[in-house]
Amino acid sequence: MKSYHLDPGRGLAGLTVQDHDEPAPGRGQVVIKVRANSLGFRDLRVLAGDYPLPIRPGVVAGCEGAGEVVAVGEEVSRVKPGDRVAATVFPRWLDGPFMPDNAAQLGTTVDGMLTEYAVVSEDGVVHIPEHLSFEEAAALPLAAVTAWNALTAGSAPHAGDTVLTLGSGGVSLFVLQFAKLAGARVLVTTSSAAKADRLKALGADEVINYRDEPAWSEKVRALTGGVGVDRVVDATGPLEQSLKSVALSGEVAFVGYWLSGAEGARPIEPATLFGAGAALHRVATGSRAHFAELNRAVEAHRLRPVLDRMFPFEHVPDAFRYVESGGGFGKVIITHD
Repeated sequence: MKSYHLDPGRGLAGLTVQDHDEPAPGRGQVVIKVRANSLGFRDLRVLAGDYPLPIRPGVVAGCEGAGEVVAVGEEVSRVKPGDRVAATVFPRWLDGPFMPDNAAQLGTTVDGMLTEYAVVSEDGVVHIPEHLSFEEAAALPLAAVTAWNALTAGSAPHAGDTVLTLGSGGVSLFVLQFAKLAGARVLVTTSSAAKADRLKALGADEVINYRDEPAWSEKVRALTGGVGVDRVVDATGPLEQSLKSVALSGEVAFVGYWLSGAEGARPIEPATLFGAGAALHRVATGSRAHFAELNRAVEAHRLRPVLDRMFPFEHVPDAFRYVESGGGFGKVIITHD
């Protein structure tokens, strides 16, 4: 079998393919024949060595993957051979708050999913919705779980609430889909007229072009009668604009400063924080419980993720280059057919 391994800090030059024997599961472990993976901006940051969590040199890359259980070890009870599953990004984070003892992550400190056969703990997998293909299921573990956690941290949105999500990346697309399921009015920022049309086709009620409206929080206020939105999911920054967009007693889900670039990482004036009068939640992807909850919603509503392009397993470097180009819309998928 083949696996992609990375040397952090070297980018694509540090991504190598290695041959291995097919693995056998240990106690409490399962072997997954990987059928599809997903790549995103996070994976580029890991390759570059520019990531907030430690990265082990030589680790199998990739934190998102779905496939079929082909073998189970002793004392495994949650899954059986033949089950269709996806791996959780944080295999030790089962529920509750994100803590140091559950921070081990696939593709950084723990071998990831860019491999033909993956060995993972039985605790680190979830069953995937029956109506989804492996390719669609592979789009869920990182962006969808992050979006679900961002929307449900604090208080979940209700019908009639207003949600603002920033950009048209994977997290924001899932925020749009999940918030519409809840009956919320959704505002989205983007820099592209073409992407604006696609966002509206997905259900966005208002799309703000942040190149045309650099102070886009003023547009948000105008669109909400001066009140602001009930919740902001900030995956791109700048956080200052998010704080100026949120209503008093609203909530801002801060997905990560490292996604925001230099503009989004600027210091925040204390007066801006205090004046927002909102709760600020730090979001670090999510737990297995979050993943299970979103899967129930996906299954109940027959929701399908937005996929962009598919690349064969042999062309993973090409897929990374495509992600880096920034021109896509939806998840980039690796297939193992």
